[in-house]
Amino acid sequence: MSGNFAMSEIADNSLKQYSTYGKVEVGFGTTPAVLVVDFQRAFTDPRFQMGGSPLIERALKNTQKLLVAARKANVLVAKCVMGYGSRKELPYWKVAACQDLIIGNPECDMDSRIDDPEYDTNIIKSGPSIFFQTPLITLLTSKCIDTTIITGCVTSGCVRASVVDSFQHGYRTIVPEDCVGDHNEQPHKDNLRDVERRYADISNVDLVLKYLDEHWKKNSNYN
Repeated sequence: MSGNFAMSEIADNSLKQYSTYGKVEVGFGTTPAVLVVDFQRAFTDPRFQMGGSPLIERALKNTQKLLVAARKANVLVAKCVMGYGSRKELPYWKVAACQDLIIGNPECDMDSRIDDPEYDTNIIKSGPSIFFQTPLITLLTSKCIDTTIITGCVTSGCVRASVVDSFQHGYRTIVPEDCVGDHNEQPHKDNLRDVERRYADISNVDLVLKYLDEHWKKNSNYN
């Protein structure tokens, strides 16, 4: 009896010790950037193997709204596609369709619905995270960015990797749930729940639009 009680007590204390997941809010900072991950035709165009997911389409349409507000507010927008110079450069992806992500193939084209090359900074990446071996950190540092708003696809892969890297580089990290998408709802929900417990605030497009509007009013001649 006493042995069982002791083990139960340890389990209860362990539960209490680790039950503070998600208890602290990250919050928005003063200088944001919007990071758009992999809204390229491979994932947004139903003619390709990985394209046509309703969740990704929803995310893209909401990101369109968010980018209009970000550009109006003169907020930095950095977008990426995943692509390789040749098949020789490919890492050991377990996703067969990733074999087609060769620069020059239409799968690597940015979806035109969210692209403004005159305003945005466009990046080609070779790993899941938008931060991995790209010039993004230099760009964010030069603009004194303290907050990243991450949109794109897919939630369980490149978005999650980008969220973790954003956290590791010391940025306040905000993920509007309806601006990111996956091929299936369950990994979308599971990964957002997990990063919310540790690394980022999970928000929505309406709250981020409100923040961007307030940012614009504060930093313009708006009266």
